[in-house]
Amino acid sequence: MSKPRSLSLAAYRVLSWGVPNAAALSYPDRPEGEVIWAHISTQDRQRAVTDFCRRLQQVRPNLNVLLTTPPGADLSRWDRSEFPLVDLPLEQTGAARAFLDHWRPDIGLWVGGGLMPNVITRADERGIPLILIEAQIDINIARGARWLPDITRFTLDCFQSILATTPETVRTIRRLGIASSKVSEAPPLHVSPNPKPWPEDELIEITHALAGRPVWLSACVLDTEFISVLTAHRQALRILPRLTLVLHVADVAEAEPLHRRLENMDLRCTNWDTGGQIEDTTQVILSSEQEDLGLWHRVSPVTFMGRSLERGAGGHDPLVGVALGSSVIHGPFVHRHQQIYDQLDQAGATRVVRTATELGDAVVELLSPDRAADMALAGWRIVSEGAPQADKLVDMVQDCLDQRSTK
Repeated sequence: MSKPRSLSLAAYRVLSWGVPNAAALSYPDRPEGEVIWAHISTQDRQRAVTDFCRRLQQVRPNLNVLLTTPPGADLSRWDRSEFPLVDLPLEQTGAARAFLDHWRPDIGLWVGGGLMPNVITRADERGIPLILIEAQIDINIARGARWLPDITRFTLDCFQSILATTPETVRTIRRLGIASSKVSEAPPLHVSPNPKPWPEDELIEITHALAGRPVWLSACVLDTEFISVLTAHRQALRILPRLTLVLHVADVAEAEPLHRRLENMDLRCTNWDTGGQIEDTTQVILSSEQEDLGLWHRVSPVTFMGRSLERGAGGHDPLVGVALGSSVIHGPFVHRHQQIYDQLDQAGATRVVRTATELGDAVVELLSPDRAADMALAGWRIVSEGAPQADKLVDMVQDCLDQRSTK
């Protein structure tokens, strides 16, 4: 049963009336099937929300994802997204209605603050179930309407479930008049990767081809890092003569020229992308396909994360490798993923190196079974701590969608 519309809301919509211009609403086409609309209020939450949506799609494969950002956000500064990523329109009644008319979401997930009464109340009136997580008492009210009473309460009451990260926020929301049964305390979403499974027969085949040799992976390596990685490999070969390097290059176009370069350096190499075979004498396996990292992380107990030895490169996301049991080495330049690396460093799940010599020493040390196992366990604790909360939220979204589909 729909909630009665308050006089404050009616007045608010009049005061915030506006018609969106066509340029502002040039959205991509809505995909067929169910759509979850997830709004990310701050850029630092993008990765956690994206990981959650991937996890959700694994149990509901036909669900489409739409991500939105606050109005006027500079999307060029946000991470490239595998899902559509668009700005919400300004807090205008007509713009909110046009947004919902176009996307027709089946469920809405709002992460954080900056709540926008027009789009939220319109969604609720259309019967779209809404969930608020990491809740804040932070309403983005249109200019000229801030004096109206009850807008905050009415906006929050549109959510079926509200999860706040502190008991103080829970109490504040309940004191506004929101039913206690709607509001509960829950930790924020953590980045919690859930890698896709790999075909068992291919894993067995690779393991058999490597025949028990020690293996390390260099993932997403820039051309300017090739010399450092190969120097480190030569150094480690003196101590581990059967050592194999999986050299995954960041740029596909670099793979074949690098193959020729390695042959000139007297390193026995095979190009995995072109069907090269792993032989007993292979010292370097070249790879460049992004999806193949799921295979290489599984067979390599140690991974050097590329894009991290060159200033300004920004680093490569380490969490999939950690989730697949690889201990991590990285350079100092990882600012694009700094928070994640800081967590892993503090837990003892990674090793920082600055030179080729340090990299070679770290590879040899971490290929010791006991050392690699300790680091892998420390990393696993970091990536798995958010899984229970993510699974609980997946169940909540699934229940809402199932109930909606039966109506």
